[in-house]
Amino acid sequence: MRITETAGLSRVEWIELIDNWIFNEKHRAILKRRILDDIKIEKLSEEFNLSVDSIKKIISKNLPVLKSHINN
Repeated sequence: MRITETAGLSRVEWIELIDNWIFNEKHRAILKRRILDDIKIEKLSEEFNLSVDSIKKIISKNLPVLKSHINN
């Protein structure tokens, strides 16, 4: 199940959440592609010219930030 489905937020609410709480522009773009468009890690790695591990680290670092601001 996608994170967007479990949190119950609309696409617009996700965009607002990401834009308000993720301060690094590249991280915002990666998270939007992953969360909103459900793009796989490997594809993100190619798209952003980063290693798979780097993409995973960006997601794992920033996802808790977003989750902490859901319903706040």
